Amino acid sequence: MALPKNLGELKESGYHVRSVKDEMRANLVSKLRAGEKLFPGIVGYDETVVPQIVNAILARHNLILLGLRGQAKSRIIRQLTDLLDDSIPVIAGSEVNDDPFHPISAYGRQTVELHKDATPIIWVERNSRFVEKLATPDVTIADIIGDIDPIKAAKGGHLLSDELTIHYGLLPRANRGIFAINELPDLAGKIQVGLFNIMQEGDVQIKGYPVRLPLDVMLVFSANPEDYTARGKIITPLKDRIGSEISTHYPTDLQLGVEITKQEAWVERGGLESFRLHIPDFIRDTIEQIAFEARDDQRIDKRSGVSQRLPITVTESVISNAERRALLTEEEEIVPRISDIYAAVPSITGKMELEYEGEQIGAHKIARDLIKRAAGEIFEGYFVGIDFADAVRWFDAGNNLRLADTASAEECMHLLEVVPELIETTLVPFDFKRSDEAQTISACEFVLEGLYAQNKISRNEEGGYTAATKAKKDRRGMIYDDLTETGRYS
Repeated sequence: MALPKNLGELKESGYHVRSVKDEMRANLVSKLRAGEKLFPGIVGYDETVVPQIVNAILARHNLILLGLRGQAKSRIIRQLTDLLDDSIPVIAGSEVNDDPFHPISAYGRQTVELHKDATPIIWVERNSRFVEKLATPDVTIADIIGDIDPIKAAKGGHLLSDELTIHYGLLPRANRGIFAINELPDLAGKIQVGLFNIMQEGDVQIKGYPVRLPLDVMLVFSANPEDYTARGKIITPLKDRIGSEISTHYPTDLQLGVEITKQEAWVERGGLESFRLHIPDFIRDTIEQIAFEARDDQRIDKRSGVSQRLPITVTESVISNAERRALLTEEEEIVPRISDIYAAVPSITGKMELEYEGEQIGAHKIARDLIKRAAGEIFEGYFVGIDFADAVRWFDAGNNLRLADTASAEECMHLLEVVPELIETTLVPFDFKRSDEAQTISACEFVLEGLYAQNKISRNEEGGYTAATKAKKDRRGMIYDDLTETGRYS
């Protein structure tokens, strides 16, 4: 069916105009009744954040999402467009998506008055009805609301006080749609006042000239809770105008985090079709546990948070290191190991803001400590009640073992077979066999790292495992040992 092309055809079609909040509410009700999944790709919020967003939209509220970095705030905001109609009619040439029945701009009113039912209309799709702005201190009223355009005045022969000389900002251009501002506290106070005024009163003064703009907009904001005091604050009248304040959060358990990382990490890589990639569950769990350990670490700034991007980028770096090894050794199977996680330290250090104590130790050492602790936690879950005493005694006898991250599977198996009972005991909780060398090597290295985390053996900077030294009894032993070895605490 052809869409109406002018105001007369639109009237004959019986089209009914709804406010954007009514439109979103109606479409949300339809999705709920149909049992459709809301916010696809958003994991772990089904019982917390999503119900609160649903309530806010049903109540026709403007809303703000409060949360630390990497909690999918921007993704949620962008998916709100799914609740808009496929398209809506606007007066052709309007900068503010004028409703053909009730235009708010001087251009729209004059066009309807001039052309009557012949007023041309166009249909704007839902994605074009979403306007997003990152708040920064240099944002001006002109950016958000608009400014007088002398060129328009000169070309049209208008007075500067004429509304037709206005160059509209982002907010008027979002009329009949969704306007989102990320990091709201970073917006200067006077800009927030202008934003509140147009929300509350529907008017604004541009260069001293009052302009009525009764906008129809769904306003959505995001902010870091700490930003209220760290960089700025939301002015009270604007905060009061925001109907719902919704707090986001990091994954509440390890498996939710693993699911998010699986979804987001770039794993399917073109150009390497001859390789087979397999990521063991214990490697995925260890990578995810690093983020959980970091969020609990007192040396890392909790006000900044540890983004979910950490395990995502670490996973990508781990696969890349395993991929590099396969290219060097000409092996067909790519199976990441613990040594690949250590090679991914650069993907960890940039995701942490350190407290004073952490800065004294250094991001690199803290990252290695987080890997050790994470591996220890996951190791205990896989090998509870399983004894590696024979392997530990072998190290205590003065033997050592180094599995380089570029060593081939054949070389690693030759080295691991020397350690008594290591391979046989390692395979107990797993469903693969010794003949699957790549997975066996990865599991054995995981066990060695777990024994290191329990301070039963030691690990040096080069990745070699040796007998435990006398002082390795602290859960955070790696940091303590490194400082001891350099003589700082000897």
